[in-house]
Amino acid sequence: METENTVSLPRLNERAPNFDAPTTHGRKTLEDYKGKWLVLFSHPADFTPVCTTEFVAFAKAADQFAELNTELLGLSIDSHYSHIAWARNIEEKFGVTIPFPIIADLSMAVAKAYGMVHPGASDTSAVRATFIIDPEGVLRAMLYYPMTNGRSVEEILRLVKSLQTSTEHGVATPENWKPGEKVIVPPPATAEEAAARVQNDEYECTDWYFCKKAV
Repeated sequence: METENTVSLPRLNERAPNFDAPTTHGRKTLEDYKGKWLVLFSHPADFTPVCTTEFVAFAKAADQFAELNTELLGLSIDSHYSHIAWARNIEEKFGVTIPFPIIADLSMAVAKAYGMVHPGASDTSAVRATFIIDPEGVLRAMLYYPMTNGRSVEEILRLVKSLQTSTEHGVATPENWKPGEKVIVPPPATAEEAAARVQNDEYECTDWYFCKKAV
């Protein structure tokens, strides 16, 4: 039974919730990112130290995301005036320019649609949520961190590369996979396919259900 504090979460491999929101780069909608991968990430508040370290890290990695046809889009339940002031402060104090837009979500409409507000953490701030959305607008991954601990931008970058590889080649990737390493071939569905799999020189098989190959 749902209660007042129930958080409605979007679901993997379904359409990401649409949004039409003001940002530091003008209004943005989900449709604006069609044909590109999108990393949408929320932070609890502007002018806070942990969030500042994350934004500096995302800014420094922005070119690497761009090389992967991936856009960055931040969000917090602050005004766009606050976002602008904070971005200017980061540039002044840390020497880092924030190149991506930040959604101003004072109505909490986007935060609630994406399940970013967790009453157990705060009723008025978004937790550290990250959503990776593919070029067709389908939600492919979700990551949640508590307010006290910053997320790893390097891991998010790695996950985008992993998802893109899985999508392109129809494979899975093992723990902490990185480009250049072998990928996992989906297990065979029949006994005949299993027998053929272990005899295929293209694959490196530990057993019939566990085979890797290069891509």
